[in-house]
Amino acid sequence: MRALLERLNADLDALERDVQPTWAGTVERLSTLTEPLGLAWGVVNHLMGVQNSAELREAHAAVEGDVVETFMRVGQSVPLYRAYKTLREGGEWARLEEAQQRVVEATLRDMDLSGVGLEGAALTRFQAIERELAELSTRFANNVIDSTKAWSMTLTKPEEVAGLPPSALAMAAQAAQQGLPEGAPAPTPEAGPWRITLDAPSFGPFLEHSRRPELREKVYRAYVTRASSGPADNTPLIERILALRDEKAKLLGHGSFAEVSLAAKMAPGVQAVEQLLGELRGAARARAQGELDELTAFARKQSGDAGLKLELWDMAFWAERLREERYAYTDEELRPYFALPRVLEGLFDTARRLFGVTVRAADGEAPVWDPSVRFFRMADESGKDIAAFYLDPYSRPATKRGGAWMNGALDRKRLPDGSLRLPVAYLVCNDTPPVGDKPALLTFREVETLFHEFGHGLQHMLTRVDYPEAAGINNVEWDAVELPSQFMENWCFHEETLSRLARHVDTGEPLPRALQEKIRAGRIYRAASMTLRQVYFATLDLELHHRHTGGDVAETQRRVARDNTVVAPLPEDRFLCAFTHIFAGGYAAGYYSYKWAEVLSADAFSAFEEAGLGDERAVESTGRRFRDTVLALGGSRHPLVVFKQFRGREPSTQPLLQQTGLVEQRPRA
Repeated sequence: MRALLERLNADLDALERDVQPTWAGTVERLSTLTEPLGLAWGVVNHLMGVQNSAELREAHAAVEGDVVETFMRVGQSVPLYRAYKTLREGGEWARLEEAQQRVVEATLRDMDLSGVGLEGAALTRFQAIERELAELSTRFANNVIDSTKAWSMTLTKPEEVAGLPPSALAMAAQAAQQGLPEGAPAPTPEAGPWRITLDAPSFGPFLEHSRRPELREKVYRAYVTRASSGPADNTPLIERILALRDEKAKLLGHGSFAEVSLAAKMAPGVQAVEQLLGELRGAARARAQGELDELTAFARKQSGDAGLKLELWDMAFWAERLREERYAYTDEELRPYFALPRVLEGLFDTARRLFGVTVRAADGEAPVWDPSVRFFRMADESGKDIAAFYLDPYSRPATKRGGAWMNGALDRKRLPDGSLRLPVAYLVCNDTPPVGDKPALLTFREVETLFHEFGHGLQHMLTRVDYPEAAGINNVEWDAVELPSQFMENWCFHEETLSRLARHVDTGEPLPRALQEKIRAGRIYRAASMTLRQVYFATLDLELHHRHTGGDVAETQRRVARDNTVVAPLPEDRFLCAFTHIFAGGYAAGYYSYKWAEVLSADAFSAFEEAGLGDERAVESTGRRFRDTVLALGGSRHPLVVFKQFRGREPSTQPLLQQTGLVEQRPRA
């Protein structure tokens, strides 16, 4: 890394001295110079996620700062910025392909948003704001961690943990171990003591399963007031962050920080986002009220208390009881039907039917970082290889971080000699590993996750763009990047696909139809309440970054809650003080992205429903159209242009509303 850094910085010095404002002299040359460092650092970061060790961490920390600084130098280089601008205004511009023009436009936009066009006092102030914002977001996140850690509740009597499942009891007993004096008897899941914390894996199951409403209330109140008092109070930080973001926006010539955030996203502006949120709110609010009434009636009947009023800390408990009664199946019941080898067979078969690609095992043809990692190659209809991917399926808590993700190992690229470098992807999951001589048996959620990550992988691998800056998912606006992944999840609920991949590991019997129906029905359970919750968060995020001009953020929260909730938050609710997504993560004025991409993916899937899911030929031709647009064009065109090429029209919220049961389902062909 040190040698690559030294070489790149020397090369950048030379480039800045004599940069030529042409595609070859600026874009290609910069790409050639930065790629060796980018590829090497990509491998290092990949290994940090999947094969972590103390030695690797130490080596990573030793060079990370210099790598970040070098890439920042590229983004803020005035000579390069001028060259890109001259290229856009010069005679060569008209001869560039659409993909090339979009690369130049996106680079200029990103450089503008990093303050490269500012000079003198404005530039100095901008850099000071950036530094302070980085420091404030770190402090914000640390305060949330500290206040979450500072609160706990230790229970000592079995009746206080009534209702908690064995996994929650085991976790609570393990947590209690930490606070005990030396020599005290070790807690056990059966006898306690049990420590409940505000960490999601403890807090969530407690609210869902504890039969003691007064204890649920205690935990809930602590959760919604995290980081809102004492030394870890985030309230002043929120006010400062919002003020600085607003000042930054004004320096960049924008009216609000929301406009800055949306400048690099698919949504054309604040109005378009508010329109989407309005449509979802209109569809969800009355139904969410209906879901609350239904839950209240159920709770009254079950408890024998005809006057029972559900409080906020009762919702999760009764929702879980109703779910258990209505969709009586468990993850454990489904596992034998989802053996990983069979699921992969079904997944690859779906890709073949939809997109005309075949996947074959190529284990041993590439070095791997763990014996459980698989390597596959992908070919087109003619049998020619077009891509490859690694699959790292299993959880390894000691060396691998949680979650699931897709990363590019290599981007597709046309090389100077005219040959093509094929794309290679990393697909990483954290599935349950195999036990004994049986294959790994997945939960349905793990199957969905595999389809999701494979969707990202397809966009990376089926790209037909020859410029790495816009190939695959590169240069795709981030409120559109989840389209192919969420789209692929739909096939897990498709009857024919589910029948192909869900077979009992011992008998080969297909998943019983009754269980299939429960899986599909469970998909829309309390969908209106979940939708309204996301709309509430997204509306509040937008309000704070577009209209808020100082003053009490808690008052803004209360005002937004009036139109976006069916049960008002507690007067002391300060969930904003722990809203790390928008104050310490990348979602500022972007929380709506979750719903935006969901609209796109549901609408894309509805094209297959309209064509007729039972008609193999129709599914095939629609699949090829999806491949030739959404998957092939990647970041070479604006996602709205790509979507319209596939769908023949602008996106509509109707398919998502139908999919989640928020409007009546239209009869399908």
